[in-house]
Amino acid sequence: MKSRAATAAVGLVTSLAVSAVVYYYTGSLFVFLFVPFVPFLLRGLGGDSSPASGPQIRECPRCGFQTTEAYAHCPHDGTQLE
Repeated sequence: MKSRAATAAVGLVTSLAVSAVVYYYTGSLFVFLFVPFVPFLLRGLGGDSSPASGPQIRECPRCGFQTTEAYAHCPHDGTQLE
């Protein structure tokens, strides 16, 4: 979880820096509305893009329920997910 917090902090600082630079040159506070979106623009840069880093799909052996969330048991019948 520490890497997620570091990524969020870097994204926040970067987005504030970009917003401050744009504000300095344009003089408009409107740019501060876009602060949350700058990390999304930089999402594809760097990081591990291997398929193993993707979400793990867990499935119920009884009913076939599938999820990528952190469920341990099926919400339909209570069977432990595989």
